[in-house]
Amino acid sequence: MLKRLLFCFTFFLLLTSCVSKKKIIYLQQDVNSQQASDTIKYESKLQPDDVLLITVTSDQPELASRYNLMYINMRSVEMRSTPNNDALISYLIDQNGEINFPGLGKIKLAGLTTIEAEMEIKDKLKDYLVNPGVVIRLLNYKVSVIGEVSRPGNQIISGQRITLFEALSGAGDMTIYGQRKNVTVIRHDNGVVTVNEVDITSSDFVNSPFYYLTHNDVVYVKPNKTKINSSAVGPNITVGISAISLLITIIAFATR
Repeated sequence: MLKRLLFCFTFFLLLTSCVSKKKIIYLQQDVNSQQASDTIKYESKLQPDDVLLITVTSDQPELASRYNLMYINMRSVEMRSTPNNDALISYLIDQNGEINFPGLGKIKLAGLTTIEAEMEIKDKLKDYLVNPGVVIRLLNYKVSVIGEVSRPGNQIISGQRITLFEALSGAGDMTIYGQRKNVTVIRHDNGVVTVNEVDITSSDFVNSPFYYLTHNDVVYVKPNKTKINSSAVGPNITVGISAISLLITIIAFATR
């Protein structure tokens, strides 16, 4: 009787602890999977509330300097400090999608990629400068990762792009309770918010438009059924298993 009880208890523990690797492993290869593309088209577009650092160059540096003036328009320009304590003039894209640029006035940049925005300003400067050059850098590029990860929160990106896997890595990776087949990416694009589900266990995910995250994306890792069920009855199950273990131990000693 005791051996049967021990066998049943052990079988119960093994049954509840078994997890298929298909629910855990990222980028699984299957028969229908396609090879990952060598190049993935990635175009992050500027949007209101973006903060830009804009630098103008020219074959006539003395004339280009007027477009890099250290002046502040509090409605469209912000002062920021670098780690070296150097002052930077940065431009805030307003709710109309525009910046107020010295010498050129209002320029609409929302909805453009960084390269397109550089060309837009460069074309406007051709009437004033010889061989003008424009470099734009997004200063407040961030994504948020929440849910079943080790370190949820905002991530400030120093570069111009980040993959979903890099964002998960920055959050300490998913916990064992996170859903890999149903990760939610909330995206803001030209005032429209979309909620998108992606399966990061599929090798085809690297060809997805959500492989690269865009500015202000929110990644939500949902809890799996195990976590949801344990949140409701977890403490009781733990106490129950402990009590059963103690009872079996007492019976084992008593029947020797």
